[in-house]
Amino acid sequence: MSITASIPIQRAEEPPTGVIPLGRPFPWAGLIVLGAAVFLSITSEMMPVGLLPEMSSSLGVAPSQVGLLVSWFAFTVVATSTGLAHLTRRFPRHSLLLAVLVVFAISNVLTAIAPSYEFVVASRVLGGMAHGIFWSVVGAYAGHLVPKEQIGRAVAITVAGGTLAFIFGVPVATMIGHLLGWRPTFILLAGLMLVGAFLVWRFVPRVTHHAGRHPRAQKGAAASAAPKARRDPTTAAVALICAITALTMVGHYTFYTYVTPFLTGGLGVTVADVPAMLFAFGIAGAVGLLLVGTVFGPRPQLGLVVGIAAAAAAVAVLAITQLPGSVVTMPVAIGAFMLWGLAFGTLPPLLQTRMLHTASARIRDTASAWYTTAFNAGIGGGALLGALLLDTVGMNVIPWVYVALLGLALVLVIVTDSLSRRRA
Repeated sequence: MSITASIPIQRAEEPPTGVIPLGRPFPWAGLIVLGAAVFLSITSEMMPVGLLPEMSSSLGVAPSQVGLLVSWFAFTVVATSTGLAHLTRRFPRHSLLLAVLVVFAISNVLTAIAPSYEFVVASRVLGGMAHGIFWSVVGAYAGHLVPKEQIGRAVAITVAGGTLAFIFGVPVATMIGHLLGWRPTFILLAGLMLVGAFLVWRFVPRVTHHAGRHPRAQKGAAASAAPKARRDPTTAAVALICAITALTMVGHYTFYTYVTPFLTGGLGVTVADVPAMLFAFGIAGAVGLLLVGTVFGPRPQLGLVVGIAAAAAAVAVLAITQLPGSVVTMPVAIGAFMLWGLAFGTLPPLLQTRMLHTASARIRDTASAWYTTAFNAGIGGGALLGALLLDTVGMNVIPWVYVALLGLALVLVIVTDSLSRRRA
């Protein structure tokens, strides 16, 4: 009898996620459909920004109130994502994803038929709850479909839907809203959510996640007899990655939320050229996402260091343009703006990839919920911090605050790597 035959196999330590072996084909169809679902969810989250004048006039509220709909959405995600992920942890991932997309559709229909602003807020809260569950599922789902060596590539494909939502989804939805009205636009988006649910049902493979497995289903005497660990050893490193995510997003949205007045007031870009600049920023971000899928995916730690450092350097150049006697020319400033977009485009997928590499399979879904909470807390907190800075110290200080936060994030990235190596 061989040694391997005499040792009981601990099934609980195998990848409990229906992972596709390296020899199997890469699940392009499933990942592209997941990316399309991400596209729809981000478009739904940000659509009030593009339809702000129409919704403001129709609902009889100030434009700032319509803008707060995005905040209601984001902070609902922050408040509910971890708890809802825990409550649904034993639901099959595939069925839960279908259900969440249907709830998204219902939320958008309720927004479309809302008789008052308060009703719209309630519908957005419902959408935010669905969004929190969606990201806790979809972030880990990409990791379930592929071997660990391909997680970076899979996450890049899935997260690409979010990048495309900013480049195409929100602008196209805004254009349709101008032509048809904001209510039919939300109805149209609800219909696309149902189409997305059908595509998920048809093309996304089902997976088995750890929390959904009943102990009696585990095979092997050693697996059933092994005591449960009280605390997952990867929890501390995952929490630190989520802190880095929140810190990075706070810095980014502190500046990016108010980048239009920076471009027009600080760089002298005309109002008519701002959309082109933002579109170019999004295209640069898509290039950064491509770099994740082709270069940095297997090396997320290196990618994070390079991405954060490049973003800090680019924003520092933009900040220097505001100093008295600055010698930074307009072409250099535009180049720095594009570099910022490219560098930032690498950060969300690399942070998520780093988190999935660090988290054990047992807490991968929960870790994705933490990541979603940290990300949305950063969005809301960054916009709030930027508003406070704008009203107190002025626009010129905001990019320097962003650079400082990126510097702190870079230190924490290095600390996280040290913790992971020590655990290994």
